Parts: sequence; C-alpha cells; structure tokens
Amino acid sequence: MKQMLTNFMRIQLPPPHYLSIPTAGIDVSASGIKFALFKETLHGLELAYFGEERLPAGAIVSGEISDRATVVQAIKNLKTKYGIHHANVTLPEARGYLFEADVTGAGKDEWRTASERHLDEYVPLPSAEVSFDVVPLSTSTSGAHLVGVGYARRVVEASLSVFEEANVVVRSIESEIFAIPRALLPHGDQETILIIDIGKTTTKLLITSKRLPRFATTLDIGGHALTLAVQKHFGVTEEEAKRVKAEQGLQAGEENQEYLQAMLSTVSVIREEIVRRLDYWQSRQGLLAEHAPVTKAILVGGNATVRGLPEYLQADLQIPVELGDVFKNMASRNDWLPPLDYTESLAYGTAIGLALREYVP
Repeated sequence: MKQMLTNFMRIQLPPPHYLSIPTAGIDVSASGIKFALFKETLHGLELAYFGEERLPAGAIVSGEISDRATVVQAIKNLKTKYGIHHANVTLPEARGYLFEADVTGAGKDEWRTASERHLDEYVPLPSAEVSFDVVPLSTSTSGAHLVGVGYARRVVEASLSVFEEANVVVRSIESEIFAIPRALLPHGDQETILIIDIGKTTTKLLITSKRLPRFATTLDIGGHALTLAVQKHFGVTEEEAKRVKAEQGLQAGEENQEYLQAMLSTVSVIREEIVRRLDYWQSRQGLLAEHAPVTKAILVGGNATVRGLPEYLQADLQIPVELGDVFKNMASRNDWLPPLDYTESLAYGTAIGLALREYVP
C-alpha cells in the first residue's frame, strides 16, 4: 500500500515507452466502472478494448465506496473478461480539494516541499492525513504558479485497496479533473475551456487552462432527471423515455409543446447553475494569476448528446458550445474507426484520459 501511495497523482512523470506495460484506464463512479485500453499501431493509438460494469445504487455514495464487496467484484469481472492486470485509476472530483499556489524554487521536488509547508491553507484537513500533488501552470526564474489537488489519505487508501483485493496493479491514481482534459483537448492546447460532463445523476463543471484544472464543481443533477421528466409526461417506461429523449431532445415540434416544457423545466436548472459559475469565472479576469476568460464549452458524458442541448446552452453562455471528441489524441479517423459508438464514447472520457497517461503528457 505504501508503494502504491508513492504513485499518487503522477501527473507529469509517465514511464518511458520501453518500460510501459499495457495499462487500462479505469474510471470508478456511482453508476458503474468503465475501462479503456489502447494498442499502438504504425499510424498511432487505437482503442483496443473498452467495457463497463454497472454498479447498484448505493455502492458508491458522494464519491466514497459504501459497498466494498460489490465494487471489488465488479473490478474482478472486468479483469477476468478483458485480462486487465495494470491500471491507472481515478479519484472523484467531489472528494478532492483543488488549489493554486505561488512558490519559489527550481523543480518539482522544491515546489512540492514549498506547497507542503502551507498545505493546511489549501486543504481543510490535517496535513498528515492528506495525499496531494502539484503541477506547474507557469514557471519563472524564481519559482512557479502551481495547480494542485489534495485528498484525504483514507479516500486514496480505500480506492487503492479495492484494486489490491481485485489483484489489479495500480500504476497511478489521479483526480478525474486531470484525466478528462487529456482526452478532450489536444496536446499543447493553451485555451481556457469549460468542460461540462453530464452524467446520469450529476453534472461536473470543469474550467481548464493549458489542459490543467482551474475550477471544478459537481452539481447534484444529471441526465436521469430528463429521463424522469419524459417518463412523467408520457407515462412510459424508463427505456422508452430514454428513446424519446434521444430522438426528440430539446427540439420537439409545435405539436408537442407540453413535452418540450417538461424537458426545459429540468434542463434549465442545469443551465442556470452553469451560467452562474461561468459568470463568476469571467468576472475574475485580472484578479487572479494566469487568469483568462473561457473561450468555449465542451459537452461530454453519457447524457451530453441530447438533441438541441449545445444550442440551448450556447444562447445563455454566450460562448461556443460543442460536443467533445474523446479520440482527439489518438490515431486519425482516416486510418481507423473507433469500435465505440460516438454517442456512447462521451461516457468514456475519463477512462480514456487515464489510459492516455502512458502516451500523452
């Protein structure tokens, strides 16, 4: 366990390719466990395997494992089915503390030491109980402006221990807010982007600069609320409601205004929360180090492809809103076709970002 903790958040130091072992990216969330595994080809990276083990309600609550045996068994199922032996795994945004710090010194070891001296200012936990790591957003001759994240050590240990019990070797563990930009944004991207990750029960908002997280929060409402709105309006099953939601989205015709109103009454809650967070960020320009306005928003997640959603959000956010591409840092689509349907692929952003650690900084 101690050796595993030394690999916590290896944000900047992936192993050299000649030492690498096929490593899956495994994303553990309340709804299920998703994984992605790549293969290297002459024309670049391709997605070789992917899969998911669903979890029952209550197995993971507010980012913490509540039903250990169920989570361990789900990981074992993936290991047996797909031959997974090594993994990069994620920690939930909801349990972490994102922070920024200006430090002096040269190199990551000195920056980390300088951050640790003031850790209690960034993370509201006793320093001895925190696992953390930092990465430079910018550097100068005297020091660096860092982005860091801290977790209660017990949260890290609980996550590592279920993989240990499932006999899967954890090569690294990091926050999902570092993993998902690696999948969605091209290497070297300098923009400030809002990533909107719409899951089943939550919506995660992440603002990144230079592919590093600057602001993150989780809303307790997701795409399932839209499914329930359709169910209530039409009196249909959940599966039928999902189909109607996918087919009609937010673009129902004039003959079905009641349906559209039922959808909008739910999605407007998400929109208002996004607008509020974005307005706060945009208003802070010039007040914070390395602060730049958000230039566009990217939608991702299993419920991001509701028809008309990008246009609906763009009208109020007043920045371009587009659907993400989780294969952006893989081989050109001229050379291969992903085995994962595009709509389904948006739910695999975090798992793909974790798997990319071995190949993309």
